[in-house]
Amino acid sequence: MDGFSRNDQRAVLAEFLGTMFFVFLGTGAVVAALGGAGGDAALVAIAIAHGLGILTAVAWTANVSGGHINPAVTLAMIVTKNIKAALGVAYIVAQFAGAAVASLLLMLVTGDEFEGEGPGTLGGHFLNDAIKPVEGLGLEIICTAFLVVVVYNTAVSKKGWGINAPIAIGLAVMLIHFVAVPFTGASVNPARSFGPALVGNEWGDFWIYLVGPAVGALIVAFFWEYFWKSMGDDSLADETPAAEAPAR
Repeated sequence: MDGFSRNDQRAVLAEFLGTMFFVFLGTGAVVAALGGAGGDAALVAIAIAHGLGILTAVAWTANVSGGHINPAVTLAMIVTKNIKAALGVAYIVAQFAGAAVASLLLMLVTGDEFEGEGPGTLGGHFLNDAIKPVEGLGLEIICTAFLVVVVYNTAVSKKGWGINAPIAIGLAVMLIHFVAVPFTGASVNPARSFGPALVGNEWGDFWIYLVGPAVGALIVAFFWEYFWKSMGDDSLADETPAAEAPAR
């Protein structure tokens, strides 16, 4: 990667691998849960798997890349200058690629009867028929905003949780899944939605899982950058690319 330092290259690779394992484990939990007990038990399994999956992925990539594992988080960090734009774009490409590889691997190691057909293939996201697209979009915006607020206040702020930030982020993702799975599937992460959509070739509601998280992340990023800083708060982290600084 011309123009990227060795640390930058390691960070991009970490984002690829971290997202790949998170999506594989998260979608794998959906496939396993829906192919088994279903109902309330499936919801609990899916929520816990995604919460623990992101907690682990963020924890082991934090000191290498900042532990984004989510294009929406990376987009917010670009806006607030916590990561250089070129490196942030590389992160996003790596995250989408990692998600695609994860869904391909899941397809290769699970039987057809578990993978499903149509909406929801390979643990993909789709809207509940009982809600309108605009309602699903709003839910994804709100849930992503909540997640990004947690990221900023626990991982970016100097007064955050430091090495314990992945715990708060994992709990936030778990809580989001308990709330949003019955309605939208609880994406809040375009890469998580992209992998199954690409490999399963199911794009019906994908725009919601791209636009919703992006809008939610941008709202929080602009608030953080242009309102919170104007209050003179000294808890903001230095404007240092996440890949070049340990997780706070």
